[in-house]
Amino acid sequence: MSTKNRAKAKAEQTKGRLKEAAGHLTGDKRTQTEGRVQRIKGDIQDAVEKVRHPKHTKKKHGH
Repeated sequence: MSTKNRAKAKAEQTKGRLKEAAGHLTGDKRTQTEGRVQRIKGDIQDAVEKVRHPKHTKKKHGH
């Protein structure tokens, strides 16, 4: 289930980034802010999933 939730979080992040960019391009501060909120919501969802299921996260090795 973790993979499904992380995929949803990534989709939310992407939609937020697109909406944020569209707002920036059109000069629509409201759309830009909505996109930022949506992106941050996805960031939080992703972080929660990483904490819930740490074995599913990629580990970086310093070697």
